[in-house]
Amino acid sequence: MPGRGRSVSPATGVFAYGAALGLAADLLVGDPRCGHPVAAFGRAAARVERALWHDHRGWGALHTAVCAGATVTAGALAARTARGSRAGSVALTAAAVWAVVGGTTLGREARAIGGALAAGDLEVARERLPHLCGRDPHSLDGPAMARAVVESVAENTSDAVVGALFWGAVAGVPGLVGFRAVNTLDAMVGHKSPRYRRYGWASARLDDLAGWPGARLTAALAAVAGGNPRGAVRAWRADAAKHPSPNAGPVEASFAGALGVRLGGTLSYAGRVEHRPVLNGEGRPVEVADIDRAVRLSRRITGLTLAACVGGRMIASALKRRNA
Repeated sequence: MPGRGRSVSPATGVFAYGAALGLAADLLVGDPRCGHPVAAFGRAAARVERALWHDHRGWGALHTAVCAGATVTAGALAARTARGSRAGSVALTAAAVWAVVGGTTLGREARAIGGALAAGDLEVARERLPHLCGRDPHSLDGPAMARAVVESVAENTSDAVVGALFWGAVAGVPGLVGFRAVNTLDAMVGHKSPRYRRYGWASARLDDLAGWPGARLTAALAAVAGGNPRGAVRAWRADAAKHPSPNAGPVEASFAGALGVRLGGTLSYAGRVEHRPVLNGEGRPVEVADIDRAVRLSRRITGLTLAACVGGRMIASALKRRNA
């Protein structure tokens, strides 16, 4: 947390205190219980889809531009309205961080599935798994579900925490809400189903672009915060490019190396079977206890991300003043 003095710009202070308060709110209460802004955005995006859908990339690009553009514009207008009050700007940033960051809910869901698996209750674990990822739970046994949870914790640490904070540090409230809008659109229409193969292309590509820096930051911090830095870096360098996702690859590989486990392999989405490459082939199979280890690693990464983003803003401000 920055101290007093001329080395910290007002904008950096607003982001630092607002982000810290927002993360504290997420830690204490998790996601908003009702009226979640992300859910409201999803409903609005679905209405736009119903009005615009055509099996064509151009219409999909328009859908992405309308939904993401409106969200960024709304965030910019809200930030401009609050600009006259430092306390108001901090409160707005805190509210935005709380709304878009989902680290605590991620950890709760992962640990709930881990608890069911530890108790041998596979049916409860299968019921809860769709809350965390889109895999077909009925095709998975206990070890496969444990692996799915660890992989989901890794990927969602980047998508639901690090990426949002990174863009918040770069662009303030518009960056926070814009990143979450793009990530939500990808989850809604960015997959390769017959309906969305063309219509969702723009959302998927924009999500790849927006998620690129956060994914690399997540992978780097997993190496720093995990118990095996060399293993994390080795797995990242050797296996990340094998993953079909340009952003999930570095994150999952680094988590695998940091935790000393083996990720990847065969999985099923809505009846579609995929054979993904193994990440960190030197690691052991995932065990139920590794779920809690992954959640704790995710939380350490969250704290380091806040420190890195605030530090990055401070350095950028100092360089800007020096060159002025």
